[in-house]
Amino acid sequence: MPIYEYECRGCHNQFEFLVLPTTPPASCPACKSTDLEKLLSLSSVSSDGTRQRSLGLAREISKKVQRDKAHAEHEAFHHHHH
Repeated sequence: MPIYEYECRGCHNQFEFLVLPTTPPASCPACKSTDLEKLLSLSSVSSDGTRQRSLGLAREISKKVQRDKAHAEHEAFHHHHH
């Protein structure tokens, strides 16, 4: 089930369109025109390596957010009680 990116030649709206076997031809969701240009888009590749890297980066970001939150709460507590 590919997702294609299009730009309407009439109103220049850019949108994605999921193509299924039963899907009618794409039309612009803004103006309903079927005069569309299929855009060249980068394909997304997912492998075990990319998933692991993404998961690792998300964990690092989460740890930093938790650390920053704990620090802010600590500062607020001490500022409020002194």
